[in-house]
Amino acid sequence: MVIVESAGVVKRFGSTVALSGVDVTIGEGVTGLLGANGAGKTTLLTLVLGLRERDAGRLSVLGVDPDVAGPEVRQRLGFAPEHHHLPGDMTAADLVAHIARLHGLPHVRATQRASDTLWEVGLGEERFRPIGTMSTGQRQRVKLAQAVAHHPELVILDEPTDGLDPMQRTDMLALISRLSTQHGINVLISSHHLQEVERVCTSVVMLDAGRVARAGQVSELTATEAGLVVEVYERAAELAAALETAGFTARAEGDEVVRLATVSPGPDSESACADAVRDAVADLELRLRSVLPEHRSLAEVFSASQGEPGDRPGDPS
Repeated sequence: MVIVESAGVVKRFGSTVALSGVDVTIGEGVTGLLGANGAGKTTLLTLVLGLRERDAGRLSVLGVDPDVAGPEVRQRLGFAPEHHHLPGDMTAADLVAHIARLHGLPHVRATQRASDTLWEVGLGEERFRPIGTMSTGQRQRVKLAQAVAHHPELVILDEPTDGLDPMQRTDMLALISRLSTQHGINVLISSHHLQEVERVCTSVVMLDAGRVARAGQVSELTATEAGLVVEVYERAAELAAALETAGFTARAEGDEVVRLATVSPGPDSESACADAVRDAVADLELRLRSVLPEHRSLAEVFSASQGEPGDRPGDPS
């Protein structure tokens, strides 16, 4: 199912071109929206939400044009903004119930959904506290709860881990993952934390200077030439030498990592390499930590996508 689809979307603010011909298709699951400051992330989100009209191109959100039917689109969406400016004198339960009613839930149902959702995000016992007395981490959970209490088809989260410590970030990412896997809610995350996006997202869209620089499944974007990364506890150089003797291309990195190139892409080649690693480890009586397919980090993909020829308006393709 296509959740968001755009073709040639343009948005200008005076003489400034914020989006310049954005073509993107976002499917089901958890998608990361990445880009440096000024890349166009926030502008694209406002168009998806129907808060601004585009200047050119086509845009469909859940099969509907947000320029034509903005209220209908927003009824089916949830949104958690980046800022933490929530009404400090309201309780979390009152705020979440209020937002749920704005999305069409009747009063009693909205109140029940607010309570259930706040329990689910870990604020059950805090739900009647004024939001102004809550920590940054608790406010992030309140924002998440109000975005999903009406069970939207798509929830948009703008920097959902901003201001959180490492443990809180891990908990928030687990909550986001459950939205998709357990509740069937599609998620679009705008974030600059690439490692977090790689952990929780199945696909990404990378913006650069108002255009799509990269888009696709995380597993495909991070794939590299066929190879294996072997981690041992010691004597990586001996393992690399043994694999070279066996006819493979291998190199040691430090005393614990060996990178092994497969002969050709494909499961048979990887299987042969894995068998060679097993035999060499046994012969050398090494302790094996892991054998994983070679891949690039999402940060490496993102860095390579910024400012490539043809990615910026005016650049030759």
